[in-house]
Amino acid sequence: MKYSGLLGLGSVAGSLLPVEHAEALLFHKKEYKVSNTRLAMGTYVAMTAIHPSRDQAEEAFGRAFAEIERLSKIFSRYDASSPVTELNHSGRLKGMPVEMQEVLDRASEFHRQTDGMFDITVSPIVDLYRHCRADGREPKASEIEQALQLVDSTGLKMKDGTIRFSREGMGITLDGIAKGYIVDRASQVLIGQGIDNHLINAGGDIKTSGSAARGRKWTIAVQDPRKERAYPDIIEMGTGAIATSGNYEVYYDREKVFHHIVNGRSGYSPLLSASVSVIASSVLEADALSTAVFVYEPDLGLNFMNQRPHCECLIVQRDGQVRTSAGWYG
Repeated sequence: MKYSGLLGLGSVAGSLLPVEHAEALLFHKKEYKVSNTRLAMGTYVAMTAIHPSRDQAEEAFGRAFAEIERLSKIFSRYDASSPVTELNHSGRLKGMPVEMQEVLDRASEFHRQTDGMFDITVSPIVDLYRHCRADGREPKASEIEQALQLVDSTGLKMKDGTIRFSREGMGITLDGIAKGYIVDRASQVLIGQGIDNHLINAGGDIKTSGSAARGRKWTIAVQDPRKERAYPDIIEMGTGAIATSGNYEVYYDREKVFHHIVNGRSGYSPLLSASVSVIASSVLEADALSTAVFVYEPDLGLNFMNQRPHCECLIVQRDGQVRTSAGWYG
């Protein structure tokens, strides 16, 4: 899924985490800090809960991880049996899962709201980048132009649980929205199990709920795109969500000109930003908007976010300059 860069302070760095890790710390007689980390969605997913019962928290984690696994099988385009893979392969899907319908509906909304900056139909271009990397070369302008003819979110035709492409060769990637949706659903599972105070960090897509230990806010550090541990900002959050899109994890050439975030209008990767972090009420929204703002030029991205209620963003430009929306807090 989408790689992004947020670290929950106090957790182990992602590259050092085992496939599964669990611990429980007793702060006082009525409060445990319970943590569990597993490999899921192609990244490390860490859950932390503050709760009087360690056993109840651990049981809730198990249910939340089961929900993550179930939903991942729906949205992965690398799983040969997933609905997304079937759609991309055949150009048509009947009996679409309700979860996929929900995400596609929201993706269409964000496409309209961002004037096409968020577009799930860029899959042909990303696939072109991947194939060129395997061949040890950069994509040609003519190849990009050809793939660009298949990028068009208005070419997704949905009706009565069936979706089809209007043109042969189209494809979708939900990497910029599905992980946020899955994290939101996992958080709902925890709340449904009575675990109101928790934090979920799925490779940088973070959902916070309630409070941390001793009633404090959750502390989140925005990762340095240069990986020099000079955090662009450290913030405190109650209940909310934050996600980051960056160009520093997945790229397809040595110069990092072609990476996994693509402008669906030009066919090329945006080069002015190094990372974009967005705070929103849901991880799905933060996930999608961080991708869209990355595609915008920084000035346009900030203008867009300043007009969007209840959302804020932080942009780290490629030259190292850090810029924030008007209401960003740190």
